[in-house]
Amino acid sequence: MEIQRFETKARMSRAVVYNNTVYLCGQVAKDASKGITEQTVTTLEKVEELLNSVGSHKDKILSATIYIKDMKDFADMNAVWDTWVTPGMAPARACVQASMAREELLVEISIVAAV
Repeated sequence: MEIQRFETKARMSRAVVYNNTVYLCGQVAKDASKGITEQTVTTLEKVEELLNSVGSHKDKILSATIYIKDMKDFADMNAVWDTWVTPGMAPARACVQASMAREELLVEISIVAAV
């Protein structure tokens, strides 16, 4: 089985597909100057676009790891997540507070999904 890498740069690929599973690198907001709600919305838009580009779909997500800068934003992030996830299709999920690569980032989401 061949490993397929998408949008590969020196440090990482945006997506890797192997054995009918897609692994997405951490996705962050399109506009990091916005608040947690907007950052979560645009991050999930990027997740969905990337999944679709490799032949997957948000309903095929197996596992999600959410990194949040400050747990005070947990409820607002979850409000967006809960409306985005199709009822009955919630993946296994972890959410941890973490320092971000850039100060303005409030959330980062990493995904593993079936193809």
